[in-house]
Amino acid sequence: MKIYKNAADAAAILRRGRFDDEEKRAAVRAIVQDVRTRGDAALFEYCEKFDGASLTAATVAVSREEIGEAYAQVSADLLSSMKKAAKNVLDYHSRSPMREDIRTDGRGRTTGYTVRAVGRAGIYVPGGTAPLFSSVLMGVLPAKAAGVEHIYVCTPAKDGKIAPAVLVAADLCGAEKIFKAGGAQAIAALACGTESIPKVDVIAGPGNIYVTLAKKEVYGEVGIDMLAGPSEILIIADGKQNAAHIAADILSQAEHDRLARAILLTDSPAFAERVAAETERQLALLPRSGIAAYSVENSGGIILVKDMEEACALANEIAPEHLELACENCEALLPRIRSAGAVFMGGSTPEPVGDYFAGPDHTLPTGGTARFFEVLNQDIFLRKMSVIRYTEEALAEDAADIVRLAENEGLHAHANAVRIRTEKEKRK
Repeated sequence: MKIYKNAADAAAILRRGRFDDEEKRAAVRAIVQDVRTRGDAALFEYCEKFDGASLTAATVAVSREEIGEAYAQVSADLLSSMKKAAKNVLDYHSRSPMREDIRTDGRGRTTGYTVRAVGRAGIYVPGGTAPLFSSVLMGVLPAKAAGVEHIYVCTPAKDGKIAPAVLVAADLCGAEKIFKAGGAQAIAALACGTESIPKVDVIAGPGNIYVTLAKKEVYGEVGIDMLAGPSEILIIADGKQNAAHIAADILSQAEHDRLARAILLTDSPAFAERVAAETERQLALLPRSGIAAYSVENSGGIILVKDMEEACALANEIAPEHLELACENCEALLPRIRSAGAVFMGGSTPEPVGDYFAGPDHTLPTGGTARFFEVLNQDIFLRKMSVIRYTEEALAEDAADIVRLAENEGLHAHANAVRIRTEKEKRK
């Protein structure tokens, strides 16, 4: 793993390029429009073209028989662990709901907001190179905690099959239906509705570049959680940490895909050397070493900083998906962090704790978008509605100001809607 003497030398790996291009964008736009126009017919054609799945209206939704078969293929130990993780995730997302706030000022004015869950949510679960059943938990359960009535899962079915653990997770979490559809065509189906897949209000969940571009394309027809790109981790570590532990954390992200990015910031040159050596040693032992090696070589690195203050400032510029503060004084560093998807505190909190089990969601903003996007949470599936109520007396008291404001904008009908209720001779 390459060691950079400063941030300037590491500009190439710090500069995250755009995750889209015009050719891919045009292809996605065509798919979305085709599904919008032809519905199921287009959806099934693209599923067969890209995933080898021959689907019909009768087979696109996973049957109870298929779910039963999936349970038979999942070990009791895995099911037990999955249930524990699901409980943690649901408990976490249930403990901090957005709450109604309606207040009266004592003079006839009631204002505030009420909260409602969206009616339908679509959860996208990537197919990719690994069965990401954890993404089912992290997508479905926040919607469940929010009180969404209808929750649908879409995931690619390679040759018509979905990984058993994914099916079990979706059933365990209470998804109403699971559809054998992935890619941009699935996003289009959820956004526009087809004969087989209902139109939803919000789409959440990560995917490849085509999924992300499709979410971008349909935003406005539906709500979305974020525009997620390749996975990434940034670690800030002092020289007192275990080099093997930090190397393992680097590789835990590098193995996601070839575009994943793993970066270490440290103020200790000796520690940097130890981590670099340990990363190479562990890399040779990984089943997914080819993917991880490409990621480490092309998007990863160790950057030397003069102190932890510089490290925090650099972290805020990068705005990483995952940020590990592997330092003895991590609590003192946290207030300096402004932009990150999730922060992992201390040397005993590796990123996979959040990926699988702790409770907070692992669907996080990437590519610097943590500056303005937030982690997937139940608020994504909730909507505030303003509530306003005036008594007759309160309206009379504020009428002159409201009329004046409206008339000065040239909106005289607005002014009249107030005046007609407050003039001395009220119209019947």
